[in-house]
Amino acid sequence: MRGLIVFFSSLILVAGAAPALAQSATKIGQHNAWGTYSYQANNGKVCYVLTVPTDKQPANLDHGDIFFFVSQRPGQAVSYEPQFIASYDFQANSKVSVTVGDKSFSMFTRGKSAWVENAAEEPVLIAAMKAGADMKVAAKSGRGNPTNYTFSLKGISAALTSIANCK
Repeated sequence: MRGLIVFFSSLILVAGAAPALAQSATKIGQHNAWGTYSYQANNGKVCYVLTVPTDKQPANLDHGDIFFFVSQRPGQAVSYEPQFIASYDFQANSKVSVTVGDKSFSMFTRGKSAWVENAAEEPVLIAAMKAGADMKVAAKSGRGNPTNYTFSLKGISAALTSIANCK
């Protein structure tokens, strides 16, 4: 996970998440709300699925680009690692809450990114995402603004299946 932190932090610092990923990654496909991508890293191929929110609240704030990723890095023995990325820094030491149906998950934050606090819960979150219709994410910006996002989970199972054999 720490490698992913460095990787995505570098991408965001260099050019912002969307442009940087678009420049370095190859799009594999699109599964409803979820795009699938891959790129070659020093430690081998990395594949990931990515979506953007269907709703951003409060509506009067400029949220910038918001993404939810799930990455697969076989060369680093990482399988289906969820990550939430904002275009703004999160409030220091804050948590991001992810809710799918009646299941909630806590993510720790660093800069503009958040990861599942308890890595053992990552497969539970992925299973909930596959079974759910949408996912709610609540965060607090560095300025103290509470933010809420809704992501469609339509296509997540097909998207994850398409990167299952990433090598």
